[in-house]
Amino acid sequence: MTTRTITAIYDSESEAQAARAQLLDHGLDDGDVRIVSQQLTSTRVGTDAGEDRGIWESIKDFFVGDDDRPMYSEGLRRGGCLLTARVTDERSDEAIAVLEGTNAVDLDQRTEQWRAEGWSGSSGDYLEDDARLSTGEVGARDERSIPIVEERLRVGKREVDRGGVRVRSYIVEEPVREDVSLREERVEIERRPGQAAASPEMFRDQTIEVSERGEEAMVAKDAVVKEEVVVRKTADDRTETVEDTVRHTEVDVEDTRDTTTTRDPAGTKGTKPRTRRPT
Repeated sequence: MTTRTITAIYDSESEAQAARAQLLDHGLDDGDVRIVSQQLTSTRVGTDAGEDRGIWESIKDFFVGDDDRPMYSEGLRRGGCLLTARVTDERSDEAIAVLEGTNAVDLDQRTEQWRAEGWSGSSGDYLEDDARLSTGEVGARDERSIPIVEERLRVGKREVDRGGVRVRSYIVEEPVREDVSLREERVEIERRPGQAAASPEMFRDQTIEVSERGEEAMVAKDAVVKEEVVVRKTADDRTETVEDTVRHTEVDVEDTRDTTTTRDPAGTKGTKPRTRRPT
């Protein structure tokens, strides 16, 4: 069964640890997910830390392509954390999907940013540094350096959801009661004694028809607009002061050489004062 190594770089160790936890939750073995920390220590989480090694030597173990190694090395040098996961080909898509859902650094975009700041992206620099540091000594024609680092505060803005207002209309039925006066007609029949003498014309057939009429209630509805509810959105600009702290390194140089046997290039004796160079 063939395996492959998937890599991702993070700005902080906590983000790398969170991504590692997600991979373990998806069934990856503990020993197959490793993190290279900011201090250039290859650490297998859950066991004792390994030996300190150079950036280039640490990354070589993870089969990162030659073209990508300088970018990952630069990310580590700038304080990032490299996560590598060894997975089978069948599970590689699943592992990639998990890492894409984390806060992994967009390496291409970050590389463009570094190049804009003057980074050359040369891998030879890291090879030379690792070979030199592995001896533990500084030769007569060699040198070692301590990087002077400072943090710069970058203030930006993003759009966040503050919630909203939802206005909806719905139908409510309620009973209404009204009184109305109605008129009713009635036909009454009354028999009473006759007092007049009968005449010959009365001896014929006669028909009288009288109809009754009445009123009944009718209901009609008219819809009118009582009022309107208007929803509008406005925007205001405001200025917010952002406060944070940034770190930087300082270097103390203390010369402990014997000034009785050491001369400066001009041939004058003297002690070199202790200096402090802020970044």
